[in-house]
Amino acid sequence: MKSRLKPSSSIALKILVSFVILVVMFALAVMLGAKNVSLADIWSAISNPHATGEDISVIRELRLPREVGGVLVGSALAVAGAIMQGLTRNPLADPGLLGVTAGANAALAAAFAFFPAASYFGTMVACFIGAAFSVMLVFGVTALRRRNLSPLRMVLAGSAVSALLAAVADAISIHYKIAKNVSMWTAGGLIGTTWGQIATIAPVIVICLIASVLLSRQLTILSMNEETAVGLGLRTTQVRIALYALITLLAGAAVALVGNLAFIGLMIPHLVRVFAGTQYRTVLPLSAIAGGTFMVFADTLGRMINVPYETPVASIVAILGLPFFLFIVRKGVRSFS
Repeated sequence: MKSRLKPSSSIALKILVSFVILVVMFALAVMLGAKNVSLADIWSAISNPHATGEDISVIRELRLPREVGGVLVGSALAVAGAIMQGLTRNPLADPGLLGVTAGANAALAAAFAFFPAASYFGTMVACFIGAAFSVMLVFGVTALRRRNLSPLRMVLAGSAVSALLAAVADAISIHYKIAKNVSMWTAGGLIGTTWGQIATIAPVIVICLIASVLLSRQLTILSMNEETAVGLGLRTTQVRIALYALITLLAGAAVALVGNLAFIGLMIPHLVRVFAGTQYRTVLPLSAIAGGTFMVFADTLGRMINVPYETPVASIVAILGLPFFLFIVRKGVRSFS
């Protein structure tokens, strides 16, 4: 009996420790900035609805929604990356590198151009459509050479699709003279995140995260090989469709809030597997927590590097993520499978 309980206890302990680290990082992110605030002020802003003051307003209206958004976006991109890596059995898979976020970003530009009065929910739906189109395009291209498909070939296909969709977004932005609006949205990251935006994307991301954990066993089987999955009676087509839908929704919701971000979905699942192994029932929840922690850390670092100015979070993520990507390629993708 003890041997059966031990793995579950180990998983629970890892999740608990990861969650504590997330809470500490979240508290530091809210405390630090152009104007530092105290933990007492943070607690008062959260627990006492009647509390007032300049610091309380800064916490409630600026920092709390911003960092909650960071947790949601980081979790969404990390879990989407983990699902893509298991689904394609490609350790280089990432929503940004394979063009999924670029598709959502192109749809974002189209929404600004053709539906300028659209609500935030409408913008998010446009991002879902763009992400879905990108998924179909990338995997449609790679399916043409399925027998000779390698992780690097898939990344190259994703890069080509990303370049195409980025060009489409730029063309729309320039032609309709909305380049400033699109660039402010995509480069601003979490700046200006509101509770209204959080209320729109949070249900989508939370439901998708729960659904991904419920499908973690099927994803673990799919990550082995197709023959094993079929032999175990797994309905591979239905499961793949469900997982691709989760990737689309998670990536689309993230882009709707912060724009096109790469590398989070690549880095976090690999780092998590070092401590959690290859079972996705552990990898997915830990990736969600670690992704949220990393995004909050990157946002805080961007705010602290050049106070009172802010460095875009996309730049911070790229600076940290690109060396990791190059290290994986140099080390060899098989060692990270």
